[in-house]
Amino acid sequence: MLDTKPAFILKKAALSALVALVLFSLMIGLRTEAGPEGKLIYWTRFGDLATIVAIVFGGSIVIELLRQWIGPVGAAALVPAWLQKLMDFVGRWLGPALLGFAILVPVIFYDQRYILDLAILVLTYVMLGWGLNVVVGLAGLLDLGYVAFYAVGAYSYALLATTFGLSFWICLPLAGILAAFWGVLLGFPVLRLRGDYLAIVTLAFGEIIRLVLINWQDFTGGPNGISGIPRPSFFGIPLTADEDGFAARFGLEFSPTHRVVFLFYVILAMALLTNWVTIRLRRLPIGRAWEALREDEVACRALGINITATKLTAFATGAMFGGFAGAFFATRQGFISPESFTFQESALVLAIVVLGGMGSQLGVALAAVAMIGGFELFRGLDQYRMLVFGFAMVLLMIWRPRGLVGHRAPTVFLKQSRAISSDLVKEGHG
Repeated sequence: MLDTKPAFILKKAALSALVALVLFSLMIGLRTEAGPEGKLIYWTRFGDLATIVAIVFGGSIVIELLRQWIGPVGAAALVPAWLQKLMDFVGRWLGPALLGFAILVPVIFYDQRYILDLAILVLTYVMLGWGLNVVVGLAGLLDLGYVAFYAVGAYSYALLATTFGLSFWICLPLAGILAAFWGVLLGFPVLRLRGDYLAIVTLAFGEIIRLVLINWQDFTGGPNGISGIPRPSFFGIPLTADEDGFAARFGLEFSPTHRVVFLFYVILAMALLTNWVTIRLRRLPIGRAWEALREDEVACRALGINITATKLTAFATGAMFGGFAGAFFATRQGFISPESFTFQESALVLAIVVLGGMGSQLGVALAAVAMIGGFELFRGLDQYRMLVFGFAMVLLMIWRPRGLVGHRAPTVFLKQSRAISSDLVKEGHG
């Protein structure tokens, strides 16, 4: 039986509770607000503060007991063989099951507009997460300004559609191409940067794009944004109540839900296309070059891989998918403004990629469902929502530091080691 060392566990729990008391005393224990006369008023919530500190104290004890029970080494040996097989079976069929459920969502929840809108929002972030996963998860380039390409795609579609009257299906590839172009422009200045420096430059790029959108009022509309953005059509048939609309053409009773269902399947198809292209690219030489760059840039350069082309293609590919998602966001909302493209969006998409597991397509999808759906689940708890999610992220980073579905295995590898003849080694060929 393992020695749990009660004194050591209690000491660590008390220290965690003390840190929680210091951190949350001003966040929860003491609240301030501007009064009706402009004076600062405050009130205390010491009961809530004591509850949170007690939860931290008890949780620290439980975590330490579990850690000593499982142990840092040989934890896999404690998992029974039948449970390991069950986990492998679930992991193998989880992706197809989620896809089948996604296809049937409009059928199951046809009369529930809130769930359909939430599903569209989740799929939008799934697509954004898969696009950023190319840059962060596959190429290992920390990008904190991914929202800039999201904004470029949205404004490209909005401006082209409202100015020239082009349809969504024509503007969609153009928005992706323009976003990829800006991705290449971002890639050139950061070719020699890595790590924190790269993150700072990409963050600045995202803020530059947002400030340009705000201040270039003649072109972007400034803070007022762009309204009256056209909706997509079903092969040229508008989803309206007119005589030439979708419902009249097919003899159906008009319902606004038709357009929502159509938008759902459009973003689902775009997300699946993003997933398919990413998986195919990983198996190509450029995908293997991204993985080599992620593991060790110096070794990658020593192997003769063109670092410039590798980084630029990663930025351009990720930006293109972000542009596609931005174009869909613009046509779904019908109105866009710079307020929709803040740093918080970049941080949310990056959190989805990291929590899901960098390089894992399934993990990113699960993280997007958990993050976006979880935010909606705790919408009624405005004061504690971010606290709950922050605590969940801390626990996830402790127990699953590589994300929900960590995946760093290379796409191409030798299934079994090859023996090298000693004669070749002596001759200098081995």
